[in-house]
Amino acid sequence: MSTFLAFGKDCVDWNYEKTGNPVYLHIKQTKKLVPEDRPLKKPTLLAIGVDGGFDNNEPEYEEAHNIVILPNYISLPFPSVELPEKVRLAVDAILMAEGAERKEQLASWTADKKEISAYAMSLQQIDNGVIIPRSGWKCAMCDKTENLWLNLTDGMILCGRKNWDGTGGNNHAIEHYKETGYPLAVKLGTITADLEGADVFSYPEDDGVLDPLLAQHLAFFGIDFSSLQKTEMTTAERELDQNTNFDWNRIQESGQEVEPLFGPGYTGLVNLGNSCYLASTMQVVFSTQSFYSRYYLSQSLKAAFETAPADPTVDLNMQLTKLAHGMLSGKYSFPASEKIDIASAAAPMLSSKQEGIPPRMFKAVIAASHPEFSSMRQQDALEFFLHLLDQVERVNAGHPELDPSRSFKFGIEERLFCPSGKVAYNRRGDYILSLNIPLHEATNKDQLEAFNKLKAEKKAEGKEVSGDEIVRPRVPLEACLASFSAPEEVHGFYSTALKTKTTAVKTAGLTSFPDYLVLHMRKFVMEEGWVPKKLDVYIDVPDIIDISHMRSKGIQPGEELLPEAVDEGKVESEKLLANEEIVAQLVSMGFNHLHCQKAAINTSNAGVEEAMNWLLSHMDDADIDVPISQEAENAEALSFVDQSKVDTLISFGFQEDISRKALRASGGDIEKATDWIFSNPDATNSSDMDATTSSTPTADAGLPDGGGRYRLIGLVSHIGTSTQCGHYVAHIYKDGRWVIFNDDKVGASINPPKDMGYLYFFERLSS
Repeated sequence: MSTFLAFGKDCVDWNYEKTGNPVYLHIKQTKKLVPEDRPLKKPTLLAIGVDGGFDNNEPEYEEAHNIVILPNYISLPFPSVELPEKVRLAVDAILMAEGAERKEQLASWTADKKEISAYAMSLQQIDNGVIIPRSGWKCAMCDKTENLWLNLTDGMILCGRKNWDGTGGNNHAIEHYKETGYPLAVKLGTITADLEGADVFSYPEDDGVLDPLLAQHLAFFGIDFSSLQKTEMTTAERELDQNTNFDWNRIQESGQEVEPLFGPGYTGLVNLGNSCYLASTMQVVFSTQSFYSRYYLSQSLKAAFETAPADPTVDLNMQLTKLAHGMLSGKYSFPASEKIDIASAAAPMLSSKQEGIPPRMFKAVIAASHPEFSSMRQQDALEFFLHLLDQVERVNAGHPELDPSRSFKFGIEERLFCPSGKVAYNRRGDYILSLNIPLHEATNKDQLEAFNKLKAEKKAEGKEVSGDEIVRPRVPLEACLASFSAPEEVHGFYSTALKTKTTAVKTAGLTSFPDYLVLHMRKFVMEEGWVPKKLDVYIDVPDIIDISHMRSKGIQPGEELLPEAVDEGKVESEKLLANEEIVAQLVSMGFNHLHCQKAAINTSNAGVEEAMNWLLSHMDDADIDVPISQEAENAEALSFVDQSKVDTLISFGFQEDISRKALRASGGDIEKATDWIFSNPDATNSSDMDATTSSTPTADAGLPDGGGRYRLIGLVSHIGTSTQCGHYVAHIYKDGRWVIFNDDKVGASINPPKDMGYLYFFERLSS
């Protein structure tokens, strides 16, 4: 009752020995029984744990309180008037305090609320005589009659964006915006008397928005909103529908008689609200010998507690050890009590399910340095995996022998062949091998051709193909691995031998083979028009792979390295200068000249609007009045890029060289780098990757290495249209069989979806 830290019965003695604090509040909780026939409400809001959202099935408890004095465990009832006032006040403070569960907003999460568009109040509408009929709408550019958007400036009716699977529109609405700059559009079929439910989209703000003057804007084109009926789903409703109606049968093995498993290593993790990305990743990570040994076999809970700081709740080592012991000991893996029928007062029976453990403190610690993971929104499992390894590497800095993240780390060597006949070698370390999926290497091309023909025929008849008729490409994993090592042209390569930009040929290989190889399948890509797309594809993954042929050979006899000398004139010419036309227009609006220069430079001279937006959001920066320094453009600043951030952008589907260029241009900020890529589509046609001759062999010194044969031990699968929605499930090979880990559900897998993985985990076989 001095530090307000809570301990279980097995651990309270440790705290007494460590701190000497003798007085504790004992809280005994008894779970309330829930009627078996309690009705479940259908969700109406894309949220978890809030009214109208998904039910997170949080149990309710009855509590009893006592004051306990160590070391003899003398128990005093509470409340009691005989207790000193100081003790009573301390107990009240504890009972009123918000714990980790309350601090995480009671496991609630809600999709971002719409904001009022900055363009709504001043929207200029063109009086061109357009009157919109009540029905019979059709895209002005094609024959689409669904997913139609009315531009609120000129009254054009155009189809929406094309989805990753070919459905949706033909991108005519967004193309119209790019041509005209008219900012707002409303989805026809979502307009009713309740205007707040209408789907309004702002193209420059790239988000769904609110238009307070929507009634006025609709009336301009003769639309009486009060008489219209709802015929289309809004974007939010479609997202909700996807979250409740995804065809998850294959990955979750729904409908299969899955045998529930209990005991050491078979403990489920409770979903805290869109935390399946964390649960699936941690299940696979703790199935590796390196993490199992570091945080469970070689470190007891007591040892971790004794070396932890005064507040162990914020210590990553302590929380990883706690999570490992919770997941691997089997102490919390047992059948849960079934709900009972209160009317019959039947005794509770053991369930085939387990309660699992809620990893709240671990999530709070690992997410403390990451604004996205600290939210209750769905996240990318790949990005979380890389963040986890980065944090583990940091806390074990100076003690590489204790660092389990090194078991995943390996070296990559890129060879750049210049037309001069000379070469350059670049080395870097990585934790994942990110692979493109070459769809042209599909092994079922005949079936795909027949399916596309059937799809076209049904489309002509106004019908949709059924789920049973869908044929997906099947690409061998070997083809994905081959694409990583295949020669690739690098345009805009600056050769220090030729003193000019040219086209080089890049090949890549591995300088070391890690204990555990993680393959990331780039299923999320950007198609033409920068529209996100998830590849609907199967990857044929064998249980055993051999990547021995991917080992890099390093510099070969007879090869000549590109000179290391830097052409100062080239560096000077490459420095980005502010576009004076942009600066002049901003200055004419009353802005400071230096500020305008910085705005143009920091937006890569993209345009006046982009520069103004940057300027308005950086007016209060501490360094806004610092003169533009030539030193800020030095070679080190241009060349250094955080590899983990590059990997994150690669996971979004961007090319590696473009990701590096974008991060350089945006000061290493991932969000700004993404915006920069979208604002500079021409950047994909060239690269500023310059030759370096860093042939230093110590880039991967001390990393684990061995043979190139690996065995598949686990996979993380993703269900959904993007990494920011849907669901993650893990399948792990344990004790001679495949096991499914679906949050708190653990069972023997009957048909593991090895061809549908997003992340594949392989363990190196001993020679």
